[in-house]
Amino acid sequence: MNLKKISRIVLTVFCVCGVYAQKYQLGKVTIEELKETKHPIDSSASAAVIFKTGETDFNLSNDGEWKIITEVNYKIKIYKKEGFEYATHSIPYFSGGSRNEIVNFKNAYTYNLVDGKIEKTKLKSDGEFKEEINENFKVRKITMPQVREGSIIEFTYTFTSPNITTIDDFYFQGDIPMNHVEYRVFIPEFFQYRTVLTGYEHVVSANERVSVSEFVKQKYNYTIDNVPSIKEENYINNIYNYTSILKHELASINYPNQPIKNLAITWDDVVKSIYDHEGFGNELESKSYFEDDLKSLLEGLTTDEQKIVTIFNFVKNRMTWNESNGVITDKGVRRAYKEKTGNVADINLMLTAMLRYANIQANPILLSTRRNGIALFPNRTAYNYVIAGIEIKNDVLLLDATNKNATVDLIPLRAVNWSGRIIRQRGSSNEINLLNVPPSKDNVTILAEIKEDGKVEGKLRRILTDYNSFIHRENYANANEDSYLEKLENRYKGISIEEYKADNLKDLSKPVVEQYAFLHENDVEIIGNKIYIKPLLFFTMDENPFKLDQRKYPVDFPFPFKDAYNISIKIPEGYEVEYLPEGTSVAMENNYATFKYLVSVTNNNIQLVANLDVNTFFVPADDYALLKDFFRLIIEKETDRIILKKKI
Repeated sequence: MNLKKISRIVLTVFCVCGVYAQKYQLGKVTIEELKETKHPIDSSASAAVIFKTGETDFNLSNDGEWKIITEVNYKIKIYKKEGFEYATHSIPYFSGGSRNEIVNFKNAYTYNLVDGKIEKTKLKSDGEFKEEINENFKVRKITMPQVREGSIIEFTYTFTSPNITTIDDFYFQGDIPMNHVEYRVFIPEFFQYRTVLTGYEHVVSANERVSVSEFVKQKYNYTIDNVPSIKEENYINNIYNYTSILKHELASINYPNQPIKNLAITWDDVVKSIYDHEGFGNELESKSYFEDDLKSLLEGLTTDEQKIVTIFNFVKNRMTWNESNGVITDKGVRRAYKEKTGNVADINLMLTAMLRYANIQANPILLSTRRNGIALFPNRTAYNYVIAGIEIKNDVLLLDATNKNATVDLIPLRAVNWSGRIIRQRGSSNEINLLNVPPSKDNVTILAEIKEDGKVEGKLRRILTDYNSFIHRENYANANEDSYLEKLENRYKGISIEEYKADNLKDLSKPVVEQYAFLHENDVEIIGNKIYIKPLLFFTMDENPFKLDQRKYPVDFPFPFKDAYNISIKIPEGYEVEYLPEGTSVAMENNYATFKYLVSVTNNNIQLVANLDVNTFFVPADDYALLKDFFRLIIEKETDRIILKKKI
């Protein structure tokens, strides 16, 4: 069958798609809807989507070129001033070549109740904007007129794209409730798409074959009602990993009387397409631009460890990351080296090439950052970041020279995301676990005494390792000391700090060590002849970070950690212990976390040892209740006060 003949058929039947039920048509706004003051299910919502309906279909031009056309209708209710932001809607689109995308808005109105009657205001040209993101992408944006508390807004946008390899992601969930969402997709029989529906909400789906003259389309229908808002909660790396989104990617093309064109890709296909790009593989071969510098730098070095550290520090100190991700170089390694700045690929492919020059078996590792999300299936945009890896024995050392505070085998947290894929010179690739990191320690030692006025005076020593030291350096290594101490005093309300000293802020090979003298007034309460003491002083955890009764999403810890407190408090003269909290030692199932707590009295000193170990990056949602109870026990122990009484 000729594609141009197919195109003539499609042009005559393109609007064969059905009509949404009357209830979900634009322009049908009632006084009752405008009078509604809060969402019936989520009273805290500042706005809600009354309905969102979408439809995607394919159009074939007379020239035999396919286009995907998606039309989406929104009807949104504004309840509070905080919801005014939903009166603005933006759609990004590609505009950097001959195969540009097109975005248009229409049917845009705001409805208000004025003197008991419905007032309808149309969006005018002064409410439509076009903004440039970069040379390849623009944004089409509208801001609806006359929006106030109680308003209802409606609009339609159409998105036309010549890129049939992917269909634009469709969101069934957002950060406000959605009363009804419906999406229809019509896919010609020539195309097979791989689909993934993410999230934890149940979207009902159905499909059927629809005849269109000389060929068939597969119609897919997706519906869901009463979708709760997706809310940021404590300990979530990327909320979009858990949002209900429908994703498509073209797997194969099968035209009549032609062989099947298989586009379904494996991870090896993804890797090969990246490696074969001139902005990747070729850059690893280039070395003339750094040879002279590296010869003098490596002179006298005899061990691989010396060479690795020296080259890594050289690249870190010379290069400045322009905060742009990507697996393909931006400027190219030669120009980036000369200008001393570049994107992730510029810097870390340069690092890999230098390590190879020194006879270190280094290879690039492709990965997806936490912000980019978890790659659910092999696709062309799965990876957006590249680091260097050195395989030694049964391990892989990870190196990322984009961050000044990164060390060998301690990459920035943005890149610690499930797994990556190492690409070797011979073309093979393997999955690499990026979560195999040691627990980061926070060890606190305090020697203190209780003064007559109830204040606690003492000295503190704190040792931070691995990601704890990395984060501290990121936040405070270049900060003014007075500014940092002010933040510390704001964090621990009622504390005064003197004799502050910090060691190893610049020496990345050692842990950060803080020492200071303090006076704190909020740890002790005197009532009559008794003194009540917080055993952990100003380090007491008095609020459970897990407040929800139920949680649909896993708990993502930024990294495994070990918090250890060793505190000695001198009992004031004339007092003795009336009550000490009982010690405890508990462990969660699957060894997710452990907590040990012991309080004793020795030679008129209260001795406290408390250890909290979190041994995992994440706890599944099914175990959320166990985790919440585990932290509830910690709170109970840490807030159970020691009681001293005056001796008779």
